[in-house]
Amino acid sequence: MKEAVSLPQRILQTKLLELHLQLESGNSYTRSLQHKMLDYLNLVGKALISVVFITGLSSTPVLSSEGDAALWNSLRSGEHFALLRHAIAPGNGDPPGFKLGSCRTQRNLSEEGRNQAVKIGKLFRENRIQTARVFSSQWCRCLETAKLLELGQVQALSFLNSFFNNYDYRESQTQKLAEWLHEQNPGQTLVLVTHQVNITALTNVYPGSGELVIIRRSKSGEFEVVGTIKTK
Repeated sequence: MKEAVSLPQRILQTKLLELHLQLESGNSYTRSLQHKMLDYLNLVGKALISVVFITGLSSTPVLSSEGDAALWNSLRSGEHFALLRHAIAPGNGDPPGFKLGSCRTQRNLSEEGRNQAVKIGKLFRENRIQTARVFSSQWCRCLETAKLLELGQVQALSFLNSFFNNYDYRESQTQKLAEWLHEQNPGQTLVLVTHQVNITALTNVYPGSGELVIIRRSKSGEFEVVGTIKTK
């Protein structure tokens, strides 16, 4: 199921590795390294001091001790939401010349990633979730992941788009996502296919490719992370 990894440790390890890879690759992404480092330190700080930020989410995930079965049960009830990082897409960020709507200009799913997305869809069905309300980032790797789940019609939402190359959008997009989630009523299972940066901004969880982060709305109206399901 899930590993009870220290959140600050996990964030530091993965984020610093990402920084190192970008420095090594000499990419031309427009986002400054200084902005990145400030963001990473902010994430770690939130995890350490357990402050609730604009999204209304508890900054420290509460990992379920009941196992994946309990998380699947909660998703079936329609009272919990699933945030899914797109399946495996080798690389980092997007290449120069990226254009929305043009998959050939983007970082896309590998064959392994497509197989992973299909597997995730099967996991839903094996856990008695045949259909769901599926929403996705407009990035091709997210849309393809969402479609390969075969859980229902996929609807794109712009506030699920990656802000990896422009962190100026982080706060506004995260706020829009939180507000949208507050408007959703319990019912059919809800699955949002998006990017690592979006999920981390909302939950402080750094998910792997194809990892599900399950959140719920508390009685006070805040969101809580109840656990993660790894699918690789």
